[in-house]
Amino acid sequence: MSVSSVLRDSRQHPTRLVGGLVAVLCLASWTNLITADDKAATSNPPAAEGTPVRLNEAGTVLLDKKNKRVLLKTHVVLQQGALEMLVCKKQTKEHEAILAVDAQAYVIHAGLLAIDAKPGTPFRFDNGYHPPTGQKIDIFLSWTDDKGKSHRVPARSWIRQAINRFWVVKMESLPEGVTLPKTSELRFDRKLKELSWYGSMTTRERDAFLALSKDKAFREAILSFFEQSQQREMQADWVFAGSGFYVDEDTGNKYYLAEDGDLICVANFSGAMLDLSSESSATNAERNYEAYTDRIPPKGTEVLVELIPVAEKAPAKPTEKTGK
Repeated sequence: MSVSSVLRDSRQHPTRLVGGLVAVLCLASWTNLITADDKAATSNPPAAEGTPVRLNEAGTVLLDKKNKRVLLKTHVVLQQGALEMLVCKKQTKEHEAILAVDAQAYVIHAGLLAIDAKPGTPFRFDNGYHPPTGQKIDIFLSWTDDKGKSHRVPARSWIRQAINRFWVVKMESLPEGVTLPKTSELRFDRKLKELSWYGSMTTRERDAFLALSKDKAFREAILSFFEQSQQREMQADWVFAGSGFYVDEDTGNKYYLAEDGDLICVANFSGAMLDLSSESSATNAERNYEAYTDRIPPKGTEVLVELIPVAEKAPAKPTEKTGK
């Protein structure tokens, strides 16, 4: 049996994939892109060099069982804008993902299972919001810049809290004597009774607005806009939610939902393979995260993605009481 035949069979029978692949995988040459000469690599040293094996014919998904990681060969498709994904499948959601990979989702899922990653469940609404569950997965990104220097950073460093958005505070009226500059992003809607701000507020802008009035509510609103609009790297963790299956009513065949493109998400999706462990809206109007543009290399840059399951800590043993 060949790798391709195992993959074809697993499209209809996904549970057979891991066993089939393990039986037929052959060693493949692979030049590891990770080096230790970058400052980021010093603080996050790469795993010891192993010998990855190909999990698909394109060689874009590799299994490094020795170092318990799955490697994805991707490329940058977006540097700026609101995000729903860190990584999507090629030709699916490139308009809202930083990276794309030419691979089937179930192959990546199988690779994680092969290194004993434990899948959980995608998010759901059932008498309230229930976050995704599953084993925590650390993600690192490695690439070489146009000067030949190698880099390795945590994936979250390419994602920030959305600042290109509106912040709104309810307010009955502007303080007496306050006139807002027409050239600023600070607006007051008399009909809706809302004070709003768009984008990132600078320290100079904050101080200029605070100087307009000593009114407590107005000043608190300005300070709130300033605080919320500062650039913040994403802090949430990814978990192996595991997506789910769609059953074709005509054939009875099961299809893996993440094949629609929802590989590594930063907005909660019911079909996500990897998702954030905290609530993050998937609606276009309220997406929580955007690309950290200044940190992302140019479009087309080849990037190696490492998926590393984080071992769960054993519960602490109870200590014996001395009775004293």
